[in-house]
Amino acid sequence: MTKKLRALIFDVDGTLAETERDGHLVAFNRAFVDAGLDWNWQPDLYGELLKVSGGKERIQHYLTKYKTDFQVPGELAEFIANLHAAKTKHYQSLLREAAIPLRPGVRRLITEARSQGVRLAIATTSALPNTMALLQQTLDPEWFEVIAAGDIVTQKKPAPAIYYYVLEKMNLSPDECLVFEDSEHGLQAATQAGLKTVVTVNDYTRNQNFSQALLVLDCLGEENLPLQILSEQIFNKAYLDLETLRSLHQKFSNN
Repeated sequence: MTKKLRALIFDVDGTLAETERDGHLVAFNRAFVDAGLDWNWQPDLYGELLKVSGGKERIQHYLTKYKTDFQVPGELAEFIANLHAAKTKHYQSLLREAAIPLRPGVRRLITEARSQGVRLAIATTSALPNTMALLQQTLDPEWFEVIAAGDIVTQKKPAPAIYYYVLEKMNLSPDECLVFEDSEHGLQAATQAGLKTVVTVNDYTRNQNFSQALLVLDCLGEENLPLQILSEQIFNKAYLDLETLRSLHQKFSNN
């Protein structure tokens, strides 16, 4: 028997908003200036660094691959933690300035889901303060039954741990949920947890492998801003709504 669609689970960075390009990259570079470093991450380099999940992990990878001769002042873990903390402050300042709007269709779909009793959750590797800051500025954290973020699990995407955590907290099975992601790592994490996933690509992820996705779009769409379907054409609307999601969930739940 096909189970009812009971919950939507959202990634944050790149999925709810273009936070990577317009937020995190800007904030990293401002933190580097504050620390007196001559580092400046350009968009192409940042696209490469995004293959590593987690901000602190990204700094560590940058040091290991691109700055092998850099002399860390003091203890490495403390240096990275302080740098990341400074970056977080800059990121939150950008959010307060309303510099990072939601992607098209996000508020519309989330509002529709809430009005029809569909449960909502967040599953992200972004730090909890960053996640909360974005939700406070653009939506409402209280709309989400579970907000799983940052280091709440030890293994970050593409490991499925964050999705197992959310499913356990919500007491739901994978076939009662749909996930929204923007990256291959996110898709891999959700798929390993048995979850069907809708991918909304961005400039950093457009050319990644999304063959396991239920649906690949350029955005969720609005009436006056139609979405583009980048995978198989399985519906014909200007935007993705809850009726279409329920239909797709029922159609593919046994696949």
